[in-house]
Amino acid sequence: QVQLVESGGGLVQPGGSLRLSCVGSGFTFGSYVMRWYRQAPGKERELVAGISFTGASTEYADSAKGRFTISRDNAKNTMYLQMNDLKPEDTAVYYCYTRRMGNDYWGQGTQVTVSS
Repeated sequence: QVQLVESGGGLVQPGGSLRLSCVGSGFTFGSYVMRWYRQAPGKERELVAGISFTGASTEYADSAKGRFTISRDNAKNTMYLQMNDLKPEDTAVYYCYTRRMGNDYWGQGTQVTVSS
């Protein structure tokens, strides 16, 4: 079955950096668009960034542009989100997502907390 497992979250000071990872299994990872979403307390889940099958095309939310970089290594079935210059408003649970054969798949999420 399809599984997505995130890691790399944690507590970081404002201005710091984190790199999130998402490992996919149970499907042909390199054949699917992958996305990162996040959900802050009391807010709706929102798209952070997306990446095409090969990684040649990416998209970012305005809040992520210039600070976050999405990438993937299909040989490792892994997607990444490099987050730099983190701000308190980036505090959220970050989720890995893909859509396959009409079904949505989410990871369990990884908590990112930006605080001094």
